[in-house]
Amino acid sequence: MNVFVTGGAGYIGSVCVEELCNAGHRVTVLDNLGEGHRSAVDSRASFVLADLSDRDAVHDAVRKSGAEAVIHFAAHALVGESMTDPSKYFRNNVSNAINLADAAVAAGVKKFVFSSTCATYGPPDRVPMDETLPQRPINPYGESKLMFEKVLLWYRQIHALDFVGFRFFNAAGASAQFGEHHRIESHIIPNVLFVAQGRKSHVELFGTDYPTPDGTCIRDYIHIADLAQAQILALQPGKSGFFNLGNGAGFSVREVIATCEAVTGRNIAVVEKARRPGDPARLVAAADKALQELGWRPQFPKLEQIVATAWAWHLKHPTGYAD
Repeated sequence: MNVFVTGGAGYIGSVCVEELCNAGHRVTVLDNLGEGHRSAVDSRASFVLADLSDRDAVHDAVRKSGAEAVIHFAAHALVGESMTDPSKYFRNNVSNAINLADAAVAAGVKKFVFSSTCATYGPPDRVPMDETLPQRPINPYGESKLMFEKVLLWYRQIHALDFVGFRFFNAAGASAQFGEHHRIESHIIPNVLFVAQGRKSHVELFGTDYPTPDGTCIRDYIHIADLAQAQILALQPGKSGFFNLGNGAGFSVREVIATCEAVTGRNIAVVEKARRPGDPARLVAAADKALQELGWRPQFPKLEQIVATAWAWHLKHPTGYAD
């Protein structure tokens, strides 16, 4: 299948492109390299340097690729930044995504796979979190993703553009070739590993008085390769709708730090700080729908496996990608 991937030079996108190529798909990547890295694009994929805000360039790229499906990763995803610059998030995550959806419709694409987020739920009424929970985002990032979810519902009804929308929990880990290198790193596992590498003096722990067994926040971590496999399964005919993607197991911040110490064999200095506003105590996925309807089976469910693959990549790329 010809698959058009936006954000394929980014963290999640790069591993998805790798897995798509491994599965025999023909892949075209579009990325503006604002956050991604050219060397993170699998050499087997075609590459288009363009921005989703350039409507003509997007339409031209999708048409020329002969795309039969679109997988859309390209988005801004820093919650804190969305609270200070909401315009940036609504323009890119909604307006620019509409440019892509319009290009897909114009080119006769029949399947659109969208990377959404558990942030569309906001503070959950219950945990584990399934897809029937009310969606009440508490930041512009989550709101922007929810807005485009609604766009897709209307485009399916009006333009017959079928879609799968994945609500990601915490992506982590690496493949042997591609890993995590953000220009602004907000994710806990790489930040803890940076301390083990000596790139940072300590890791900051926000909140030690949550109603959890050790007082720190609990999150659901999912291996990047498992996320990629779900994208491939979404390309199957007849698969449609919204799906949570997570392991269904939560790990506290202290457990993540302890696991990183065990995997690396190095001590991690920790500086405890007050809670951050808006951090729920527990966010854990119920991914039964993806398991049952897509036949998805995570291959790296253990935190030790996830951390070990991330650590191996960081050792091989001590300062990330060269570009």
